[in-house]
Amino acid sequence: MTTLRATAIGFVAVLLWALLALLTVGSAPIPPLQLNAICFGIGGILGLVWSASTGGLHRLRAVPLRVYLFGTFGLFGYHALYFSALRLAPAAEAGLIAYLWPLLIVVFSGLLPGERLRAGSAEDGCPAPQAYTDGKDSSGNQRLRAGHIIGAVTGFLGAALIISGGSTGFQAAYLPGYGLALVCALFWSGYSIGSRSFGTIPTDSVAIFCLASTMLSVPLHLAFEVTQWPADATGWISTVALGLGPVGLAFYVWDIGVKRGDIQMLGTASYAAPLLSTLVLVIAGVTQASWSLAAAAVLVTGGAVIAARASFR
Repeated sequence: MTTLRATAIGFVAVLLWALLALLTVGSAPIPPLQLNAICFGIGGILGLVWSASTGGLHRLRAVPLRVYLFGTFGLFGYHALYFSALRLAPAAEAGLIAYLWPLLIVVFSGLLPGERLRAGSAEDGCPAPQAYTDGKDSSGNQRLRAGHIIGAVTGFLGAALIISGGSTGFQAAYLPGYGLALVCALFWSGYSIGSRSFGTIPTDSVAIFCLASTMLSVPLHLAFEVTQWPADATGWISTVALGLGPVGLAFYVWDIGVKRGDIQMLGTASYAAPLLSTLVLVIAGVTQASWSLAAAAVLVTGGAVIAARASFR
C-alpha cells in the first residue's frame, strides 16, 4: 500500500468523526461509560467481522500484550472523557476543544525519531521553533516543516474563534466539560503518535482494543452510573450509528492512515473534522450559525491547506 493511499484511507476517519458530536448528543440520556460499553461492543464485533473477512484473525495471537493495553487505554480513555465532556458542556464548544488533537499531533510528531523541531537562529531571522530542512532525512523519516507549524497555528486560531465567538462563550458552569475535552485532545494525539511506534502491528488488533474497552466500561458503569436507555427511535439510531461509524469503522481506517500514511498531513488536514462537525450541528439545529463561524471556517480550512502544501513539497 502506498503512502498516498494509506493517507486517503485515514481521511475517511475524519469524515466519520465529523458525526461524532451530533450522534453523541442524539444518544442522550445514556451516561458516558454505558455509551462507551455499547459503542465499543458494536465496534469490536465489526472489527472481528472485518478481520474474519480479510483472513486476519490468526494475526491477533501474535500481538504483544503491551500493545493491547496501550490501545485499550487510548480508546477507552478518549471516549469516556469525550462523552463526559459533551454531557457537561455545549456540544459544539466541547467538541471543538477536543478537536485540538490535530494541532497536538503535528507538534508531538516532532518527538518521533527523524521528526524534530529546532529553534531558529538570529542569522535566519526566525527565533521561533521551526522545522529541519527538506522534510525527510537520509532514512526517509518525515520531519516537521515551518508550513506544518503555520498551518497548525492557523487552524487553532479558527477553532478558538468558534469557541469564543458563540452566543454563550465560556461560562464557569461549563469549565468541567471544557477541561475534560482538553484531556480528550491530549489522549487522542498521544495515542495516534504512540501507535506509530507499533507500525508492524496488524490493524485487526483494533477489534480487541474495542472489546477490551467494553469489558472495562461495563463494571465501571455499574459501579458509578445509573443505567439509562434512549427514549425514542432517534436515540437508538444515534447510538447504533455511533458504534458502527465514529467508534467503529473510523478506528480501522485511521489506524491504517497513521501507521502507513503521512501522519503530519493527516494531523493538520484533520482540522476539517471540527469544521464539518460544527456545520453538521448547525444543520441539525443543535448549534446556531454566526459570522464568527464563517470566519473560523476560513481559518480552519486555510490552515489545513497550508499544512497539506508543506507535506507535499
